[in-house]
Amino acid sequence: ENAASPHLQNQTKNKISQDKGLEMRKWVLSGILASEETYLSHLEALLLPMKPLKAAATTSQPVLTVAQIETIFFKVPELYEIHKEFYDSLLPRVQQWSHHQRVGDLFQKQASQLGVYRAFVDNYELAVETAEKCGQANTQFAEISENLKVRSNKECKDQSAKNSLETLLYKPVDRVTRSTLVLHDLLKHTPASHPDHPLLQDALRISQNFLSSINEESTPRRQSMTVKKGENRQLLKDGFMVELVEGARKLRHVFLFTDLLLCAKLKKQLGGKSQQYDSKWYIPLSELSFQGPEESEPLTIPQVPDEELDAMKVKISHLRSEIQREKRANKGSKVIERLRKKLSEQESMLLLTSPSMALRAHNRSGKSYIFLISSDYERAEWKEMIKEQQKKCLKSFSLTSLELQMLTNSCVKLQTVHSIPLTINKEEDESPGLHGFLNVIVHSASGLKQSQNLYCTLEVDSFGFFLNKAKTRVYRYTTEPKWNEEFEIDLEGSQTLRLLCYEKSYNKTRQNKDDWDSADHIIGKGQIALDPQSLQGKDWQRTVIPMNGIEVKLSMKFTSREFSLKRMPSRRPMGVFGVKISTVTKRERSKVPYIVRQCLEEIERRGMEEVGIYRVSGVATDIQNLKAAFDTNHKDVSVMMSEMDVNAIAGTLKLYFRELPEPLFTDDLYPNFAGGITLSDSVAKESCMLNLLLSLPEPNLVTFLFLLDHLKRVAEKECVNKMSLHNLATVFGPTLLRPSEKDSKIPTNPTQPISMGDSWSLEVMSQVQVLLYFLQLETIPTPDSKRQSILFSTEV
Repeated sequence: ENAASPHLQNQTKNKISQDKGLEMRKWVLSGILASEETYLSHLEALLLPMKPLKAAATTSQPVLTVAQIETIFFKVPELYEIHKEFYDSLLPRVQQWSHHQRVGDLFQKQASQLGVYRAFVDNYELAVETAEKCGQANTQFAEISENLKVRSNKECKDQSAKNSLETLLYKPVDRVTRSTLVLHDLLKHTPASHPDHPLLQDALRISQNFLSSINEESTPRRQSMTVKKGENRQLLKDGFMVELVEGARKLRHVFLFTDLLLCAKLKKQLGGKSQQYDSKWYIPLSELSFQGPEESEPLTIPQVPDEELDAMKVKISHLRSEIQREKRANKGSKVIERLRKKLSEQESMLLLTSPSMALRAHNRSGKSYIFLISSDYERAEWKEMIKEQQKKCLKSFSLTSLELQMLTNSCVKLQTVHSIPLTINKEEDESPGLHGFLNVIVHSASGLKQSQNLYCTLEVDSFGFFLNKAKTRVYRYTTEPKWNEEFEIDLEGSQTLRLLCYEKSYNKTRQNKDDWDSADHIIGKGQIALDPQSLQGKDWQRTVIPMNGIEVKLSMKFTSREFSLKRMPSRRPMGVFGVKISTVTKRERSKVPYIVRQCLEEIERRGMEEVGIYRVSGVATDIQNLKAAFDTNHKDVSVMMSEMDVNAIAGTLKLYFRELPEPLFTDDLYPNFAGGITLSDSVAKESCMLNLLLSLPEPNLVTFLFLLDHLKRVAEKECVNKMSLHNLATVFGPTLLRPSEKDSKIPTNPTQPISMGDSWSLEVMSQVQVLLYFLQLETIPTPDSKRQSILFSTEV
């Protein structure tokens, strides 16, 4: 009896381990059932809108056409049928479980139907693209496709989780890559002697063959950059750029390697998967040039109207305020997540639509590509880096599609710029930037090797982009230019000041139209962070910006919005600046102040074609001299003006309006103008806005109409001076409308942090909208019609 026991013990052990294996098999199958149930609920959610959409397609008001429905939901009903049948057959077998239970035939059958997945996967990109286009064209469909309800499992608290159409369309793609994993798990716990074993092996073989046929195009990402030809290939620089493709703007991620430039597109991130790129094109650096064939067409860049860009900025400001509010109120992360998603969408749109400076890359084999960049600074950075690398005697080569695929896959690990360079990615405690005015004096430059004609431009960032804000005069034939020019730059959430130094070319024939570059040559560039702490003081901060062996000396002083925009009550009877407009016109016996007429006359004489007139800052010392001349009633003010840079004259005019003790649109009427502009009925809006305008005091009204006519004439030359009605409204809106301190809703507490950003932005944008409204009106009834009896109360 005892002798038999070791043998029995072994048998028992085997039996236990086999039972454990078979027990595991049951758990694996239960897991498969649960995941099938979730998958079916995703497919169901996809199919739910399909019926009503199909029904609507045959009516007079279709949301989508039949063809569009068939493209978007291609093969989804078939997939649902396959999985429903599989689930319905598997469920009773697991419920009546015994170790002899067979399920292999169900898996084998399911594997044999994988062809439906092949069709789905082949159509997938087209389906997503079609859905995206339909969503853009039809708000009803966009609404449907963002809010698809998924029936959730019993344990799940959220009974109707919402998913977007795009997320759900990815589910089958994800499913097919997992099919082999499921079979692996099941085989591992099915003894070789079990009748299911050969059937499951067969199902696994079919699945693996199927998967490798789908994956032929995309090699696994594990093999990174072991490409023979590019053994020493390294990434030098990468970043998001906008490519112009057949007249449309496309967002790209561009990678500069030691031997090639690769343009890729970030694949949509689905289901929280890690990022992946699709390559669009590449140029070996030995084949790349910025100078294209002469016969190439002049470039037309599709521009988005400034109003639209501004509307995006308003939305971004609103959303940022809302996120901060929700955080303070300790709202759930879901609310904040939703707001962040909206913010990210707006910022991506802004990123795509803002840049309009061209950078062309030509492949010697004949193809040209065009990128749009927001600032000359970035454009110079890319060009310099590429030209530097090209000096290293590079060989020509071409990559096989496999090598290109592997290189593109490696970009995921190598990229240095991970997300769109806008505010959404900023850490919460990061500075929201400075709002107010920055006075900058550009003193001098040293370190030049030879005598040159030099000028500098200043750029600051706003909403993730850099804008050119000021330009010094050209200092001719010197190695030591001494500009000593002061500029006042308005900051809108700015964090960085950039300086670019150019050599002026007077040789007009060298201008290369194709590259969209002026003939002027950048000889240096540099930047400094605008640090709120060091700029808090009232004193000038001196600093040096080093670049390419040249040093430029600057001084800076910052005034926050609360202090810079105060209107001072009039204290002096004489002079012009800071004196009530009615006092000045009465004294001069005129309808429009002399200073306004003189400045406008001079600008109409020689400033109408000046690029950025009113936007580019004039030299502060010139403006102060002109201001003093007008105030002391200088006889020679017109001689002085004729010799002065026209931007300084524009600056003096803006300063005059800014220093009025009360805005041109008056404190009393300001709230009504701000309310009137928000009326949605266009007829009511026009009636209200015109009646408000005509109820301004006479000198204010006549001066405004005089200025308005001039600004419209400036905008007529927009193709030369680059000043649209909207640009002009942005410059003059706050200047003409911003109320005096007592009426402003903005806190004036000096202990507040510098950035009152978003509430400021919104108030400023409202002021811009009011002026833009009058600029865009065809005609404004003249005040001579006895100001029409006001039929309409000025209360909104």
